[in-house]
Amino acid sequence: MQTRGPGGYNQSVRALKIAAVLVLLATLLYSEKRFNPPPAGNANSYPLHETHADEKVAIALDPVDTPEKAKVFSVNYKGYGFYPVRLIVTNDSDQTLMLQNVKIELITAHRDKLQPASDDDIYRRLVKPNKASHPGPKLPFPTGKKEPLSKEAREEYESAQFLTVPVTPHSTHSGYLFFDVMDAPMEPGAHLQISGIKAGSQELFYFDIPMDKPPADMPVQK
Repeated sequence: MQTRGPGGYNQSVRALKIAAVLVLLATLLYSEKRFNPPPAGNANSYPLHETHADEKVAIALDPVDTPEKAKVFSVNYKGYGFYPVRLIVTNDSDQTLMLQNVKIELITAHRDKLQPASDDDIYRRLVKPNKASHPGPKLPFPTGKKEPLSKEAREEYESAQFLTVPVTPHSTHSGYLFFDVMDAPMEPGAHLQISGIKAGSQELFYFDIPMDKPPADMPVQK
């Protein structure tokens, strides 16, 4: 039987340490490229929210309607005619919420019904922004002819999108919805309707959340 001497053992340990460092560096580099918004709080803590106390579910909206909020993105989506809205779902019940059949509509003040833009919708607009009124200057276009939209820009909106994945008991799930408001500008009176969420086999009552900010002195439910 062959035995490994101290030198061989030390080399193996060193190799494992180097491999671990390389994996850590790769993970950090990858995470830096991905969209990384601030953690979402409980839906009840946001001004624009609706709570179903009997079902123990709350849904909140956090529109990206200020320059400070827009800093979370590298692309100026507003300049391309999109209105980003963060959707936060808090499940305080003991059942998993199923979102595969969820229906989301933004109903404007003029009764236009808008559905969230898909990845393909966003890609087409960012690649051909000729219809947008104020194209954003931060969109990183490469100089070559291989790809009209940078990988970083694509990863951002793909990672930011709200995913219709199960929401486990006593947890919060969030993501961004991008509404194309090029032909339907946002005005006071708009609201967001959400239906089709199920807890087990039972469908929850629909949510209808006004997009207008409540008065500053209105208390926020905790």
